[in-house]
Amino acid sequence: MRQIIEKTFKTVCLSAILATATLATPSIANDKKEAIKAISNHFKTVPTMSGEFVQFGPNGEQTGGQFLIKRPGKIRFNYENPSPITVVSNGRTLAVKNTKLKTTNYYPLKKTPLSLLLSNKIKINDKSIRSVEAGKDVTTVVMGNKKIFGDSEITLLFDPENQDLRQWTIKDAQGKETSVMIFNVKKNVKISNTKFAVNKPTGAN
Repeated sequence: MRQIIEKTFKTVCLSAILATATLATPSIANDKKEAIKAISNHFKTVPTMSGEFVQFGPNGEQTGGQFLIKRPGKIRFNYENPSPITVVSNGRTLAVKNTKLKTTNYYPLKKTPLSLLLSNKIKINDKSIRSVEAGKDVTTVVMGNKKIFGDSEITLLFDPENQDLRQWTIKDAQGKETSVMIFNVKKNVKISNTKFAVNKPTGAN
């Protein structure tokens, strides 16, 4: 299973590169608008989803687990053993918990590119959109906002047939990239808000 996932990951990445290379056709502007419109409409029809993920870190490390998404703003990553990490957002605060070190770091969600993935929709005229490439095998949307996220950005990969989210890559301020590919996805599942609880201590950053 893991070999199949890795092969699929490489195929999707290659498709994204090829899509980026096919610039400057007369209809590209319309293609971009139509792609964003279709993705935005799909976002609205799929407010919740659950499934499995494989994460590829900047140094080649690989982890996986289960995820939950509830738009707007809520996400949970339960990493499989031996990873001690759990990542949760309640719509306002993103918490990264390390059970091994017994630490939890807190970040304002709106200050992270992950907030773009967790919004209800992507607007055609959204200033956060840096590029859109509507390819045959994958639609690639690169988003960022220097005033909000600094040099960090997020690249979203969608299936052009049904606008399902396949994968995203977050590049941090140092240029390091972390990619997450999702599979076995169930859409419009019932998820309690308790799954996204963040117990942030008073005075925590």
